[in-house]
Amino acid sequence: MRYTIENHRLRLVIDSLGAQLLHIQSREGLEYLWQGDPTYWSDRAPNLFPFVGRLTRDSYQYQGKTYPMGIHGFASAQEFSCRVHEKDYLLLELTDNEETRKQYPFAFSLWVGYRLEDSQVKITYEVKNPGKEILPFGIGGHPGFRVPLEKGEDFTDYYLEFTQPCQPDRVGFTPQVYINGQDALYPLEKGKILNLRHDLFDEDAIVLKNMSREVTLRSRKSGHGVRVTFPQMTYLGLWHRPKTQAPYLCIEPWTNLPSRQDVVEDFGCKSDLIPLLPGDTYRNTWFVTVF
Repeated sequence: MRYTIENHRLRLVIDSLGAQLLHIQSREGLEYLWQGDPTYWSDRAPNLFPFVGRLTRDSYQYQGKTYPMGIHGFASAQEFSCRVHEKDYLLLELTDNEETRKQYPFAFSLWVGYRLEDSQVKITYEVKNPGKEILPFGIGGHPGFRVPLEKGEDFTDYYLEFTQPCQPDRVGFTPQVYINGQDALYPLEKGKILNLRHDLFDEDAIVLKNMSREVTLRSRKSGHGVRVTFPQMTYLGLWHRPKTQAPYLCIEPWTNLPSRQDVVEDFGCKSDLIPLLPGDTYRNTWFVTVF
Protein backbone atom coordinates (compact mmCIF):
# COMPACT_ATOMS: atom_id res chain seq x y z
CA MET A 1 0.00 0.00 0.00
CA ARG A 2 1.26 3.47 -0.89
CA TYR A 3 0.30 6.63 0.96
CA THR A 4 0.67 10.26 -0.09
CA ILE A 5 0.98 13.29 2.16
CA GLU A 6 1.55 16.85 1.01
CA ASN A 7 1.58 20.53 1.89
CA HIS A 8 2.20 23.78 0.01
CA ARG A 9 5.90 22.92 -0.45
CA LEU A 10 6.32 19.14 -0.65
CA ARG A 11 4.74 15.87 -1.70
CA LEU A 12 5.76 12.57 -0.09
CA VAL A 13 4.90 9.01 -1.07
CA ILE A 14 5.47 6.28 1.53
CA ASP A 15 5.24 2.50 1.11
CA SER A 16 3.65 0.37 3.82
CA LEU A 17 6.41 -2.18 3.11
CA GLY A 18 9.10 -1.09 5.53
CA ALA A 19 7.42 2.32 6.03
CA GLN A 20 9.90 3.44 3.37
CA LEU A 21 9.88 6.83 1.69
CA LEU A 22 9.48 6.49 -2.08
CA HIS A 23 9.34 10.15 -3.15
CA ILE A 24 10.30 13.54 -1.75
CA GLN A 25 9.16 16.01 -4.38
CA SER A 26 8.88 19.78 -4.43
CA ARG A 27 5.61 21.25 -5.65
CA GLU A 28 7.58 22.30 -8.76
CA GLY A 29 8.32 18.64 -9.45
CA LEU A 30 11.95 18.32 -8.36
CA GLU A 31 12.59 14.80 -7.00
CA TYR A 32 15.13 14.73 -4.17
CA LEU A 33 15.03 11.03 -3.29
CA TRP A 34 17.02 8.38 -5.14
CA GLN A 35 14.55 6.33 -7.18
CA GLY A 36 16.19 2.92 -6.97
CA ASP A 37 18.16 1.11 -9.65
CA PRO A 38 19.43 -2.47 -9.21
CA THR A 39 22.60 -1.51 -11.10
CA TYR A 40 23.60 0.48 -8.03
CA TRP A 41 21.04 0.05 -5.22
CA SER A 42 17.39 -0.99 -5.42
CA ASP A 43 16.18 0.69 -2.24
CA ARG A 44 15.35 4.34 -1.64
CA ALA A 45 15.14 5.08 2.09
CA PRO A 46 14.80 1.97 4.28
CA ASN A 47 14.25 2.20 8.03
CA LEU A 48 16.77 0.13 9.98
CA PHE A 49 15.53 -1.84 13.00
CA PRO A 50 16.30 -3.59 15.34
CA PHE A 51 19.97 -3.47 14.33
CA VAL A 52 22.08 -1.29 12.07
CA GLY A 53 24.85 -2.87 9.99
CA ARG A 54 26.23 -6.36 9.60
CA LEU A 55 26.31 -9.13 12.16
CA THR A 56 29.08 -11.73 12.10
CA ARG A 57 27.67 -14.89 10.50
CA ASP A 58 24.35 -13.03 10.18
CA SER A 59 23.55 -13.93 13.76
CA TYR A 60 23.71 -12.81 17.39
CA GLN A 61 23.29 -14.34 20.83
CA TYR A 62 20.82 -13.61 23.57
CA GLN A 63 20.52 -15.49 26.87
CA GLY A 64 22.54 -18.40 25.54
CA LYS A 65 20.63 -18.81 22.28
CA THR A 66 21.69 -17.87 18.76
CA TYR A 67 19.31 -16.03 16.42
CA PRO A 68 19.65 -15.27 12.69
CA MET A 69 19.45 -11.68 11.43
CA GLY A 70 20.57 -10.13 8.15
CA ILE A 71 22.12 -6.74 7.54
CA HIS A 72 20.17 -3.77 8.97
CA GLY A 73 17.56 -5.93 10.70
CA PHE A 74 14.15 -6.88 9.34
CA ALA A 75 11.88 -3.82 9.44
CA SER A 76 12.44 -2.96 5.78
CA ALA A 77 10.92 -6.32 4.73
CA GLN A 78 7.84 -6.08 6.98
CA GLU A 79 4.40 -4.69 6.21
CA PHE A 80 3.40 -1.80 8.46
CA SER A 81 -0.19 -0.95 9.41
CA CYS A 82 -1.56 2.55 8.96
CA ARG A 83 -2.65 4.18 12.23
CA VAL A 84 -3.10 7.81 11.12
CA HIS A 85 -3.30 9.27 7.61
CA GLU A 86 -3.89 13.00 7.36
CA LYS A 87 -3.13 15.44 4.57
CA ASP A 88 0.36 16.26 5.90
CA TYR A 89 0.94 13.42 8.39
CA LEU A 90 1.27 9.63 8.27
CA LEU A 91 1.82 7.20 11.13
CA LEU A 92 2.64 3.54 10.45
CA GLU A 93 3.12 0.69 12.94
CA LEU A 94 4.91 -2.66 13.04
CA THR A 95 4.40 -5.09 15.91
CA ASP A 96 6.12 -8.38 16.61
CA ASN A 97 4.76 -11.37 14.75
CA GLU A 98 5.62 -14.99 14.07
CA GLU A 99 8.23 -14.04 11.47
CA THR A 100 9.97 -11.38 13.58
CA ARG A 101 10.10 -13.63 16.65
CA LYS A 102 12.17 -16.18 14.71
CA GLN A 103 14.86 -13.51 14.44
CA TYR A 104 14.13 -11.39 17.49
CA PRO A 105 12.42 -13.01 20.48
CA PHE A 106 10.87 -9.85 21.87
CA ALA A 107 7.50 -8.17 22.03
CA PHE A 108 7.71 -4.68 20.53
CA SER A 109 5.84 -1.96 18.71
CA LEU A 110 7.66 0.25 16.20
CA TRP A 111 5.93 3.43 15.03
CA VAL A 112 7.29 5.47 12.11
CA GLY A 113 5.76 8.91 11.64
CA TYR A 114 6.19 11.39 8.77
CA ARG A 115 5.04 14.99 9.20
CA LEU A 116 5.48 17.83 6.72
CA GLU A 117 6.37 21.29 8.02
CA ASP A 118 7.06 23.74 5.17
CA SER A 119 10.07 22.29 3.30
CA GLN A 120 10.95 19.89 6.09
CA VAL A 121 10.14 16.21 6.63
CA LYS A 122 9.94 15.38 10.33
CA ILE A 123 10.60 11.67 10.89
CA THR A 124 9.82 10.17 14.28
CA TYR A 125 10.66 6.67 15.47
CA GLU A 126 8.81 5.42 18.52
CA VAL A 127 9.61 2.02 20.04
CA LYS A 128 7.43 0.59 22.79
CA ASN A 129 8.28 -2.35 25.02
CA PRO A 130 5.10 -4.18 26.06
CA GLY A 131 7.09 -7.18 27.31
CA LYS A 132 8.48 -8.20 30.68
CA GLU A 133 12.19 -8.01 29.86
CA ILE A 134 14.60 -5.38 28.56
CA LEU A 135 14.25 -4.75 24.81
CA PRO A 136 17.72 -4.22 23.24
CA PHE A 137 17.70 -2.56 19.83
CA GLY A 138 19.36 -0.20 17.41
CA ILE A 139 17.63 2.06 14.92
CA GLY A 140 18.51 4.34 12.05
CA GLY A 141 17.67 5.83 8.69
CA HIS A 142 19.15 5.06 5.27
CA PRO A 143 17.79 7.68 2.82
CA GLY A 144 19.46 8.00 -0.57
CA PHE A 145 19.44 11.38 -2.29
CA ARG A 146 19.86 12.05 -6.00
CA VAL A 147 23.28 13.50 -6.85
CA PRO A 148 23.13 15.41 -9.07
CA LEU A 149 19.66 16.87 -8.65
CA GLU A 150 19.64 18.86 -11.89
CA LYS A 151 20.66 18.19 -15.48
CA GLY A 152 24.04 19.62 -16.42
CA GLU A 153 25.49 18.94 -12.99
CA ASP A 154 28.01 16.30 -11.91
CA PHE A 155 28.51 14.35 -8.68
CA THR A 156 31.65 16.38 -8.02
CA ASP A 157 29.67 19.63 -8.12
CA TYR A 158 28.31 18.67 -4.69
CA TYR A 159 29.75 18.81 -1.20
CA LEU A 160 28.71 18.09 2.37
CA GLU A 161 28.84 20.86 4.96
CA PHE A 162 28.49 20.26 8.68
CA THR A 163 26.66 23.05 10.48
CA GLN A 164 29.21 23.30 13.29
CA PRO A 165 32.99 22.90 12.88
CA CYS A 166 34.00 19.50 14.17
CA GLN A 167 36.80 16.94 14.28
CA PRO A 168 35.01 13.66 13.57
CA ASP A 169 36.50 10.22 13.86
CA ARG A 170 35.97 7.70 11.08
CA VAL A 171 34.95 4.37 12.53
CA GLY A 172 37.48 1.71 11.53
CA PHE A 173 36.19 -1.22 9.48
CA THR A 174 37.65 -4.47 8.25
CA PRO A 175 37.48 -5.20 4.50
CA GLN A 176 34.27 -7.14 5.26
CA VAL A 177 32.77 -3.99 6.89
CA TYR A 178 32.84 -5.06 10.52
CA ILE A 179 34.27 -2.72 13.15
CA ASN A 180 37.94 -3.25 13.96
CA GLY A 181 38.45 -0.80 16.83
CA GLN A 182 40.89 1.32 14.82
CA ASP A 183 39.08 4.65 14.56
CA ALA A 184 40.97 7.58 13.05
CA LEU A 185 40.54 11.33 12.76
CA TYR A 186 38.67 12.20 9.55
CA PRO A 187 39.73 15.74 8.65
CA LEU A 188 37.25 18.09 7.01
CA GLU A 189 38.11 21.18 5.00
CA LYS A 190 37.81 24.16 7.38
CA GLY A 191 36.41 21.67 9.90
CA LYS A 192 33.11 21.56 7.99
CA ILE A 193 33.43 20.58 4.31
CA LEU A 194 33.67 17.22 2.53
CA ASN A 195 33.87 17.53 -1.26
CA LEU A 196 32.21 14.61 -3.02
CA ARG A 197 34.08 12.18 -5.25
CA HIS A 198 32.99 8.68 -6.22
CA ASP A 199 36.24 7.12 -4.99
CA LEU A 200 35.50 8.23 -1.43
CA PHE A 201 33.37 5.10 -1.18
CA ASP A 202 35.71 2.58 -2.80
CA GLU A 203 36.18 0.96 0.64
CA ASP A 204 32.42 1.03 1.34
CA ALA A 205 30.71 3.33 3.83
CA ILE A 206 32.29 6.25 5.66
CA VAL A 207 30.88 6.12 9.19
CA LEU A 208 31.61 9.09 11.45
CA LYS A 209 31.25 9.80 15.14
CA ASN A 210 31.98 12.92 17.24
CA MET A 211 30.56 15.12 14.48
CA SER A 212 28.03 17.92 14.23
CA ARG A 213 24.50 16.50 14.31
CA GLU A 214 23.45 18.39 11.19
CA VAL A 215 24.88 18.12 7.68
CA THR A 216 23.88 19.70 4.37
CA LEU A 217 24.32 18.29 0.88
CA ARG A 218 24.79 21.27 -1.45
CA SER A 219 25.25 21.92 -5.16
CA ARG A 220 27.76 24.55 -6.20
CA LYS A 221 25.79 25.15 -9.40
CA SER A 222 22.04 24.97 -8.88
CA GLY A 223 21.85 25.94 -5.22
CA HIS A 224 19.60 22.95 -4.50
CA GLY A 225 20.33 20.55 -1.69
CA VAL A 226 19.22 18.57 1.34
CA ARG A 227 19.85 19.12 5.05
CA VAL A 228 19.74 16.17 7.46
CA THR A 229 19.42 16.92 11.19
CA PHE A 230 19.76 14.06 13.67
CA PRO A 231 20.10 15.33 17.27
CA GLN A 232 19.64 11.91 18.92
CA MET A 233 21.85 9.82 16.63
CA THR A 234 25.46 9.00 17.60
CA TYR A 235 26.76 7.91 14.19
CA LEU A 236 26.48 9.10 10.61
CA GLY A 237 26.97 6.81 7.62
CA LEU A 238 27.79 8.17 4.15
CA TRP A 239 27.57 5.69 1.30
CA HIS A 240 27.00 4.77 -2.26
CA ARG A 241 27.74 1.51 -4.05
CA PRO A 242 31.53 1.04 -3.82
CA LYS A 243 33.70 1.37 -6.92
CA THR A 244 30.89 2.76 -9.08
CA GLN A 245 29.77 6.09 -10.51
CA ALA A 246 26.49 5.82 -8.61
CA PRO A 247 24.39 9.01 -8.95
CA TYR A 248 23.21 9.20 -5.36
CA LEU A 249 24.43 9.62 -1.80
CA CYS A 250 23.01 7.99 1.31
CA ILE A 251 23.13 10.12 4.47
CA GLU A 252 22.41 7.70 7.30
CA PRO A 253 21.93 8.63 10.98
CA TRP A 254 22.40 5.60 13.25
CA THR A 255 22.27 4.72 16.94
CA ASN A 256 24.55 1.67 16.78
CA LEU A 257 27.47 0.16 14.87
CA PRO A 258 27.93 -3.24 13.16
CA SER A 259 29.42 -6.18 15.02
CA ARG A 260 33.09 -6.88 15.47
CA GLN A 261 34.89 -9.07 12.95
CA ASP A 262 34.41 -12.78 13.79
CA VAL A 263 32.49 -12.00 17.01
CA VAL A 264 28.90 -13.17 17.31
CA GLU A 265 27.66 -10.33 19.49
CA ASP A 266 25.53 -10.80 22.59
CA PHE A 267 22.59 -8.39 22.43
CA GLY A 268 22.50 -8.37 26.22
CA CYS A 269 26.01 -6.92 26.32
CA LYS A 270 26.49 -4.77 23.20
CA SER A 271 26.97 -1.34 24.70
CA ASP A 272 25.61 0.77 21.84
CA LEU A 273 22.22 -0.94 21.74
CA ILE A 274 19.37 0.87 23.48
CA PRO A 275 18.12 -1.11 26.54
CA LEU A 276 14.42 -0.25 26.69
CA LEU A 277 12.83 -1.19 30.02
CA PRO A 278 9.49 -3.04 30.19
CA GLY A 279 6.59 -0.65 29.73
CA ASP A 280 8.80 2.18 28.48
CA THR A 281 8.70 4.09 25.20
CA TYR A 282 11.69 5.39 23.20
CA ARG A 283 11.31 8.34 20.82
CA ASN A 284 13.81 9.64 18.29
CA THR A 285 13.07 12.45 15.83
CA TRP A 286 15.22 13.52 12.89
CA PHE A 287 14.63 15.83 9.98
CA VAL A 288 15.17 16.14 6.23
CA THR A 289 14.91 19.67 4.85
CA VAL A 290 15.09 20.32 1.10
CA PHE A 291 15.81 23.50 -0.83
